[in-house]
Amino acid sequence: MKTLDFKPKMVSALKNYNRQTLIADVMAGVIVGIVALPLAIAFGIASGVSPEKGIITAIVAGFTISALGGSKVQIGGPTGAFIVIVAGIIAQYGIQGLTIATLMAGVFLIGFGLLRLGTIIKYIPYPIIVGFTSGIAVTIFTTQIKDLLGMQIDGTVPSDFVEKWIVYCQDFAHIDLWSTVIGLVSVVIIAATPKFSRRVPGSLVAIIVMTIAALLLKQYAGVTSIETIGDRFSINSQLPDAVVPELSWETIKALVGPAMTIAVLGAIESLLSATVADGVIGDHHNSNTELIGQGVANIVSPLFGGIPATGAIARTMTNINNGGRTPVAGIIHAVVLLLIFLFLMPLAQYIPMACLAGVLVVVSYGMSGWRSFLALMRNPKSDITVLLLTFFLTIIFDLTVAIEVGLICACLLFMRRMSETTDVKAIYDEIDLNEDADMERGNLEHLTIPKGVEVYEINGPYFFGAGNRFEDIMGRYGNRPKVRIIRMRKVPFIDSTGLHNLENMCLMSQKEGIIIVLSGVNEKVEAVLKRNHFDQLLGEKNICNHIDLAMARAKEIIS
Repeated sequence: MKTLDFKPKMVSALKNYNRQTLIADVMAGVIVGIVALPLAIAFGIASGVSPEKGIITAIVAGFTISALGGSKVQIGGPTGAFIVIVAGIIAQYGIQGLTIATLMAGVFLIGFGLLRLGTIIKYIPYPIIVGFTSGIAVTIFTTQIKDLLGMQIDGTVPSDFVEKWIVYCQDFAHIDLWSTVIGLVSVVIIAATPKFSRRVPGSLVAIIVMTIAALLLKQYAGVTSIETIGDRFSINSQLPDAVVPELSWETIKALVGPAMTIAVLGAIESLLSATVADGVIGDHHNSNTELIGQGVANIVSPLFGGIPATGAIARTMTNINNGGRTPVAGIIHAVVLLLIFLFLMPLAQYIPMACLAGVLVVVSYGMSGWRSFLALMRNPKSDITVLLLTFFLTIIFDLTVAIEVGLICACLLFMRRMSETTDVKAIYDEIDLNEDADMERGNLEHLTIPKGVEVYEINGPYFFGAGNRFEDIMGRYGNRPKVRIIRMRKVPFIDSTGLHNLENMCLMSQKEGIIIVLSGVNEKVEAVLKRNHFDQLLGEKNICNHIDLAMARAKEIIS
């Protein structure tokens, strides 16, 4: 019985911990905490919850992921990838539904880790990942247009992508000039800051500068049209008590799909982030432990009013670049956010909504992966199909549909490709024995096929698709033989579909009075055939180890 694969990196990291490492972790944790602050607020508001819920998520989930996760440097918290699905769940099921869906997602993630699915999740096709990530980026950008331009729209903005842009176009004349300036200048500041300093986060600089600018414009220029967080939300800087939501079977059934989407998306993003981090620091994360840690974080976070969380690539890389090398840095980042939340949170009410929209516009650009998207457009048509299908489904419908349909299409295309790897061919007149591995070595280089005998060869796994090829090729042969030899020397395995097809072909041949002889059957395939009683169907003499015996058996049948 396999032991539980749960080994938090915190345990091993503390064994040789020293003062120098502590100083580096504290410095990195403080910087990452400052970087995470504007992102947590922006992600919370964009997801449809109050700004403090984004910070609570970063505090609770960030602490839990660092303490229990399988990566030394992973920084957890709310991410842009969840904005679309969280907003959709809230719109349909309310905050209570989001809490239950996030709890269920946490349970699913723990299940993934306990079942050791950490490595399997890494094999989700790349076109699907790029497709839904780019789709999410476009959707996030679309949701921020109203605040970026300070548009005064009557009523609520439609959730549908196309309808949303129709409303934008109809109300484009009602944009607020000052809000637009705040939003666009925020984008410029964020983009320009790394050219002067990579340690200071551009989003924080933009928020500080634009908040001061908005206050000055209001105080001295009488500009009151710039909407701030305080105009839309009431800021609460008190830590909430843990509350367990009321669970009902009907709600759980309704939220299984969204919860599974949160779990799969969180697993993919966290493991991708951990893998990228491994390449930078030269370490190897434990994927199953990471999934369990992520699961616990997504169970604890919603109890305190938080939203789904996962590993964040940008914050993880900020941690690494500033010297963080153990999970202690992630815990320090959570403590810094907690202190800001308790003592400075009321100041967040002065932050312009247009500035936060600018932050998310830059985030959406970074998420878009347009270079990877264009590179995939040069790949085979099957990859392009999965990419575009996932991309447009994410935009037009939602992430749940996109991932489900994308995975189904990817599986079908994979099955098609695998079926094409199996080749079935007919051999005429004589068999070349020079490179045969299933023959008794002799002086012969060629083996003549006698009259009344047909020889077919399968090259590759015998599963779906191979049976249909047999029928096509046998239909071209013309005359009805007395014996059909099927060479299986290059068949590494046979599945249930292949067994079914082979059985049908043998029964059809027997009805026509044709004897089937199998040649070159390896031990594994032969064991499978005998378990399914092919030795009784064909006769043990008609299952041969090599072509010499099969040909001798065919001549014996003919004579």
